[in-house]
Amino acid sequence: MSIQVEKLTKIYGTQRALDEISFEAKQGEILGFLGPNGAGKSTTMKILTGYIPQTSGIAKVCGFDVSTQTMEVKKHIGYLPELNPLYTDMFVKEYLMFSAEVQGLGKNAKKLVNEMIDRVGLSLECKKKIGQLSKGYKQRVGLAQAMLHNPKVLILDEPTSGLDPNQVVEIRELIKEIGKDKTVLLSTHIMQEVESMCNRVIIINHGKIVADDKISALQQQSKNDLTIVVEFKEEVDDLALKNIEGVTAVKLKGKKYLLKCSSDVREHVSTLSSKQGWILLSMSLEEDSLESVFQKLTNK
Repeated sequence: MSIQVEKLTKIYGTQRALDEISFEAKQGEILGFLGPNGAGKSTTMKILTGYIPQTSGIAKVCGFDVSTQTMEVKKHIGYLPELNPLYTDMFVKEYLMFSAEVQGLGKNAKKLVNEMIDRVGLSLECKKKIGQLSKGYKQRVGLAQAMLHNPKVLILDEPTSGLDPNQVVEIRELIKEIGKDKTVLLSTHIMQEVESMCNRVIIINHGKIVADDKISALQQQSKNDLTIVVEFKEEVDDLALKNIEGVTAVKLKGKKYLLKCSSDVREHVSTLSSKQGWILLSMSLEEDSLESVFQKLTNK
């Protein structure tokens, strides 16, 4: 496994930021790492990258222990923090060459920098100062720097934060391409981003992992609470709707009725409409989005 975490705990004074979390991630996997603010995401990432020590538990990257083999871990990991730290007065190519020297890439530095500039789409911008670049291109510079030494693991914290829609699509496609042969741990608050890129999702809340599965599996688990959206030509008796077996709640939203159900009751709604003489305009079953699953798991 590229990432192995076992009973990882971090305590700040009286606050338990991480409470014995355990998970693994393998090569070729883009793992979404989700949670509310203060849930423990950044703490986990900082421990994995060697920025802070854990209080207890084990964390390994490519088989190397983050506590005792820090330099080996850093050789195998690339990190793009949320606040991308760049030297804005340096030219793009100059900065990447500097990064290559710091990383000890030696004689291959120039070749690797040129290849990375091409790979992340910086060819037309490489002669500009970083401070002149848009936010999207600055993110590309950060990604290029994180990947220069060809790490097996990439940790990305809010990689599309502050980008415009076109830039978001470009960075997503780049991350998906990178994720084909690397392990990517991706933290974001944008659920569509996770749904479009990630093979698997971990949701953390109050320092504990509350879900770890494929997105489709998480949505399937949540299907015990269905929402059926019904629209009638005129307002109807919502009490009659509530009395349908399987309906747990009815809410009027505009001209549409939202029926919370423990089972699919569309056939019963149709029968009731015919019996009552209601004109039924539309009826649909809403699939639980990842966002609704996230809310259920983190609002407990």
